[in-house]
Amino acid sequence: MEKEKLESLLIDYIDGNLNEAGRAMVEKELQNESTAKLYSQLKEVMDLMANSKVKVPGVSLKLNFEKALQAEISKSGNAWSVSTQTTSKATADKQVFFQPWILRVAAAIVLVIVGVAIGDKINTNRQHEQELAKLKEEVANNKRMMLSMLENQQSASQRVMGATVAYELPKADDEIVNVLSKTLNEDSNTNVRLAALEALGKFHQQDHVRKILVTSLTTQKDPVVQIALIRLLVQMKEKQIVNELQKITRDGQVMKAVKDEAHSGILKLS
Repeated sequence: MEKEKLESLLIDYIDGNLNEAGRAMVEKELQNESTAKLYSQLKEVMDLMANSKVKVPGVSLKLNFEKALQAEISKSGNAWSVSTQTTSKATADKQVFFQPWILRVAAAIVLVIVGVAIGDKINTNRQHEQELAKLKEEVANNKRMMLSMLENQQSASQRVMGATVAYELPKADDEIVNVLSKTLNEDSNTNVRLAALEALGKFHQQDHVRKILVTSLTTQKDPVVQIALIRLLVQMKEKQIVNELQKITRDGQVMKAVKDEAHSGILKLS
């Protein structure tokens, strides 16, 4: 069925102006999802118009509306005409403007406006989705570059730079945390280890990062890293490391500076 004819039938159906056969035909059409959606839109618009206060349109609105009416009248072959007699113009304007079939035209105009608004919203949402997809792609590319730097065995400066990039992230996922952990515990360069420790320290609120840092204290042998790690864990108030700190103080192979830091940590956490 043509959309214009369908809209007209739906409006008559809403107004209760159809005979039994017409109602049956419309109800059959309403089984179609698109028809049901159109019915819902028309019903909402007509309910709003029915519940709104009646206002006499202004001169500008009436002139524009009369043009639309004349076009609709010519299209449908309707014999309606607007009186040009000045003595009865105000009364005629009111009568013509609020005829039920005029409401159909208004409803159609409103639907066009609603359709344009929905279209704009869809386009805006699509643009946001495209921007989000682009941002995700950039983040993924930066992450790949960072991981590549951290795993670069030929250049310590590249690995330090990779850890620095990781530090700038708002949050680290499991893959980044695991690479930083491996760097902290296994890298041959002290500066690289310290950079990895600093990056992990930023994410210490993440539970698995805290566990990694606590575990790392039991394996670290580099005095500079040991001291930095003890200070970080004490700052984090990790009381569970007290036993490990006591072991460090009793270890004859540990440097005095590290033992002193361990003693200080025990006092602060006790």
